[in-house]
Order: sequence, then C-alpha cells, then structure tokens
Amino acid sequence: MDNGRQGKARSAQQGSIDWPGTLLGGRPHCRADVLFHLRSRSAPELWLVIVDASASTRRHRALTDAKGLLAQLFDDAYRQRARMALLTASGRSPKWQVQGLKAAKGLAGWLDQLGAGGGTPLLAALNEAGHWLAARRKRYPGEQQQLLVVTDGRLKAIGAVPRLECPGMLVDIERGPIRLGRAQELAAGLQLDYRHIDKL
Repeated sequence: MDNGRQGKARSAQQGSIDWPGTLLGGRPHCRADVLFHLRSRSAPELWLVIVDASASTRRHRALTDAKGLLAQLFDDAYRQRARMALLTASGRSPKWQVQGLKAAKGLAGWLDQLGAGGGTPLLAALNEAGHWLAARRKRYPGEQQQLLVVTDGRLKAIGAVPRLECPGMLVDIERGPIRLGRAQELAAGLQLDYRHIDKL
C-alpha cells in the first residue's frame, strides 16, 4: 500500500534508513524499496542578522521601517525554533547582541531600544561574521546557515568584501532623493540576493 506519507519518504534518496517505513512495505529487494528519513526537515537552522545602525540610517525613516522587518523576522525565527545570531554595526566597532541562541521573545525588547548613531563599521562586522560562521560550521556541520544584512550601503568605500560562504539576502534601506546605490554593489560582492525594503 503506497500512502501519501510513504510517497514523501521515497523522495529522500540518501541519509539514514527509515527501517519501520521500509519494512512496512515488505522485505526490500532492491535500493528502490528502501525508504530514507527526510533530514532536511529536522536540520537545525541558524539565522545571522547584521544590522547597520549608523547615523545615516536615521534618514527618511530607514531604520524605523527596518525595525518592522526585523520584528517579523524574529517572530518567524521564534515560531520555527531557529537559532539567532545578531550583530549590530554602529559607532566605532560592531557589537554582538546574540550569538547562536534560540530565538526568544526578548529580542523584541532589544529592537525597541535600537537607535542609530555613529559611524558605519559594516565591513568590520562582515569580517567578524565570516570568522564566526566558519568556526560555527566546524562545530555544527549539519546546521543550515542563513544570512540577512540590513544596510543603506552608505560606506566611504566598499573595496574587498569577505567571502562568507553563507546564502542569504541584503535588504537595502537607503532612501531619499539622492541615493549612492552602494548596497546593490555590496550585495553582489557578498554573493547575496538583493532587495530594496520598499519592494518587500
């Protein structure tokens, strides 16, 4: 009997063998008779968020609107039981807020207190994130990492950017009549998908 659940299990071609499911279908005679667990559903997830909170993000409600996006993201992470890492880039140097902890409702309180000011140590934040992600991959090789960078891209110069080897997206929050458009260039350098916040 080939029910829906068994059909789903057959879609996994490798991994650990689902022995109960396999044997329910009778004794396996060939590889096609063997069912495998769908590991992708249970693989732990890590969401790394880098927030540019430099003084320029105060313009045209850029950071305010970014907070709405982040609130939704934190809520999604909490419901999906993902782990969160949160790095802010403002002032003189980047600062970790959370490093690999389970997403918690407490992040909403941090978000309320988030203000913009100072310089843009975004490249330093990206370099630090790259080292942290590489070390974490060695420690948790099965973890699925995702990256979100929120920035207006207003850097003096982009130059060389680190290879983060992590899929994700850069959300451009630059607004106003005069735009430098550097966030799109930064996304290309980081090999991240690019979206402007107004298009999300």
